Amino acid sequence: MDFSGRNALVTGSTQGLGEALLRKMVSAGLSGAVVVGRNSDRGQAVVTDLRSAGCDAIFVATDLEDATSIERLLSTASTKFGVIHHLANCAGITDRGDVWDTSAELFNRMMNVNLRSAFLTCQGVARMAREAGVPASIVNVGSVAAYGGAPFLTPYAISKGAMMTMTRSLAYQLLPNRIRVVMVNPGWMDTPGEDDIQRRCHDAADDWLERVEAKQPFGRLIKPAEIAETLAFVLSDDAGMMTGTVIDYDQTVQGAGEAQTAPSRHNGA
Repeated sequence: MDFSGRNALVTGSTQGLGEALLRKMVSAGLSGAVVVGRNSDRGQAVVTDLRSAGCDAIFVATDLEDATSIERLLSTASTKFGVIHHLANCAGITDRGDVWDTSAELFNRMMNVNLRSAFLTCQGVARMAREAGVPASIVNVGSVAAYGGAPFLTPYAISKGAMMTMTRSLAYQLLPNRIRVVMVNPGWMDTPGEDDIQRRCHDAADDWLERVEAKQPFGRLIKPAEIAETLAFVLSDDAGMMTGTVIDYDQTVQGAGEAQTAPSRHNGA
């Protein structure tokens, strides 16, 4: 993979998967990076590291629930770099809610952060690329929960299911502009955000990760660095004309195996 002379914008890149992806792309020659998140301290720390590795990086604090904040993000990226060649929508929230207790406020927030923000960034990057007359690539990070998910992930699963439709729709529309759009659906992943929600929503003890990983087919949860390899590949020219594709990255096979009872609300995602 070679990202020399290219600029990338990655949401949710102050930690976890988004940060791992940017570091991977910079190691492959990425020239410019827009680090996006809410934590300014973490954002500036990532920027410092990327700059030391030879990438012209900036941090833009962004509230993805706010369309105006996203508009400022895209304007800043355009002013700084002129065009964004690669977009990764890695940010998302996984707040819990089922059919009985999901409020209108939770539902709207989930759709705004997980779905609308991804659409707006796709739209903005596509406009930049079209105006510049250059190809571009986009990867939307979904979830295997998009196929239904556990009951306590109802609004989250809906947002990721809609993202699959959005990915295919945009991929088809943007074919004439040589702008590729792909979606990757990770399974259960070991990230700072997952640790936080396990403790907040599921009363997880300090050893929750060790206990959960011992039960997995591959003996671990997905690590950000390994799935970042897949995301970087689909963004790179090595992916050729791949577009409209949905890739499941999980330790299960959809539709195969014996039916199992869904976990309870307090047994983890």
